[in-house]
Amino acid sequence: MSFNDTYTAAAPERAELDTLAGPALVEFGSPTCGHCRAAREPIAAAMRAHPGVRHFKIEDGRGRPLGRSFGIRLWPTLVFMRDGREVDRLVRPREVAPIAAALAAIDADP
Repeated sequence: MSFNDTYTAAAPERAELDTLAGPALVEFGSPTCGHCRAAREPIAAAMRAHPGVRHFKIEDGRGRPLGRSFGIRLWPTLVFMRDGREVDRLVRPREVAPIAAALAAIDADP
């Protein structure tokens, strides 16, 4: 799975993410969020170099337990995971470079 363009309301269970093998990007946001729309292109550009990173684009909001379990407060929040562990986190990224660096850190051979 590479870049995912659509937020899904059907979030995976936290236990599923905690047991994933390999690299994954979990993006929390909302399709109506201006910051999320602005981050779309930088995220897509950075993801092009990392087609093996799974991208979960989760619609977050009040009463959504997955976002609460990660302590999400602002959108978009990108959680970079490797083998079920959070490695890095970016909140409201605007530039490709920090996203690309965080992806490289999780997509590198262990």
